Amino acid sequence: MQIRFSPSMRSITISSSNGFLDLMKVKVAARHFSYRTLFHTILILAFLLPFVFILTAVVTLEGVNKCSSFDCLGRRLGPRFLGRGGDDSVKLVKDLYKILDQVNSEEIPVDQKLPESFSEFLSDMKNNKYDAKTFAVRLKATMENMAREVKRSRLAEQLHKHFAATSIPKGIHCLSLRLTDEYSSNAQARKQLPPPELLPLLSDNSYHHFVIATDNILAASVVVNSVVGSSLEPERVVFHVITDKKTYPGMHSWFALNPLSPAIIEVKGVHQFDWLTRENVPVLEAIENHHGVRNHYLGNHIMGANVSDNPRIFASKLQARSPKYISLLNHLRIYLPELFPKLNKVVFLDDDVVIQRDLSPLWEIDLSGKVNGAVETCKGEDTWVMGKLFRTYFNFSHPLIANKLDPNECAWAYGMNIFDLNAWRKTSIRETYHYWVKENLKSNLTLWKLGTLPPALIAFRGFVHPIDPSWHMLGLGYQEKTDLDSVRKAAVIHYNGQCKPWLEIGYKHLQPFWTRHVNYSNDFIRSCHILEPQ
Repeated sequence: MQIRFSPSMRSITISSSNGFLDLMKVKVAARHFSYRTLFHTILILAFLLPFVFILTAVVTLEGVNKCSSFDCLGRRLGPRFLGRGGDDSVKLVKDLYKILDQVNSEEIPVDQKLPESFSEFLSDMKNNKYDAKTFAVRLKATMENMAREVKRSRLAEQLHKHFAATSIPKGIHCLSLRLTDEYSSNAQARKQLPPPELLPLLSDNSYHHFVIATDNILAASVVVNSVVGSSLEPERVVFHVITDKKTYPGMHSWFALNPLSPAIIEVKGVHQFDWLTRENVPVLEAIENHHGVRNHYLGNHIMGANVSDNPRIFASKLQARSPKYISLLNHLRIYLPELFPKLNKVVFLDDDVVIQRDLSPLWEIDLSGKVNGAVETCKGEDTWVMGKLFRTYFNFSHPLIANKLDPNECAWAYGMNIFDLNAWRKTSIRETYHYWVKENLKSNLTLWKLGTLPPALIAFRGFVHPIDPSWHMLGLGYQEKTDLDSVRKAAVIHYNGQCKPWLEIGYKHLQPFWTRHVNYSNDFIRSCHILEPQ
């Protein structure tokens, strides 16, 4: 087909391609506009129509809202064609924001039956054809309900972790029983530790003396193994292992049957220290006999918890109620100058640490007349672990605390401390400790919430010398996102928290730093089915 325009643009001749004249001429009436404009308009339409066809095909194929009619396409493409792209959608979003904001301040009825999944929510919306406000109300109610369910689950998780952390795993209990039986039947298990000829070295200050107080035989073995294995001079290591009366036979058996020569190991029960009498330790007797204390640590740990609690805060409350905090072993470090009257310096280690570097340089640190060399816990990238101030531990709504302490004072860590016992003996740290423990008992345990560290934070005020944080890395028992490179570089890593590495709830990626120091081929460990985590 051919189209020809006359020079005057007053007629159009159309002919078919086979030569037959379909329409000779079309006369165009006079118009008030230019025919050139008409010509250009036809050209523009000829150019645009293929694109309209392509867009129509794309929309149809993509099935936008299953809409393929030309009328629907016009409604969708029209605003974009005219340069008003998104005006309607922007207005819709603004209207939705306005409705959501309005609903946010309204109370939601508690007796509504709410969907439990997104698909149920979508089906509910389609079936009931709610208006915008009802949609917003249902959305808010559903989200709030799901948030409550998530929080309940997280609180339940923390409670289960607490019960797991405070119980004794069957394998570790078995190990203690078997070693205790061995102590009664095997003379080798009862041999003197250390041998008589090495006894003078227990008070020789040219050696490096370490102290650990625990009733966990497996954990004690890891601490001692890792210290000796990391030491550049193991022949200068002297370990003083202190335990309770019931665990003493098993603990003695373990180290008698598994010597770590050339290191020197002493195992002693609290009942073997003449100084530890009720006259010298009156506060601990008060703690054991105080009804409120026993109820707090041994009573119903669920009481007082509610769904509004932050799960992390709830976890710290549970940890603070661990029965270990009324154990003499947990308070023992405050009596180190009296228990080791001939020693000048000792490093005290908790039973949930692993040593990865030689610790002998600790004895060379100048404490500048201070008593306690410790890592401060208020400075660090991980604010959950290294963001501890006095306000973290103390109840500053209590007038006694508010008048005596600064909420912004930096806290420090137990677990790996170098103590100058000579400097300590010149202070009244022990008396201050006793005073504040008594005050907390008088206040019905309202002065602080976390174990034995708070009274120590007060007693050692003015006697702490900060040491480099690389000496002691904390949080491996509660911070699952602990940086592994930092763990590898730290001299001492501390599994403080509920998720101990010997428990099933321990973090699997952090356990190998602890399990590498366990001899899983040991006959007692194998017979108690203590297996290496896979």
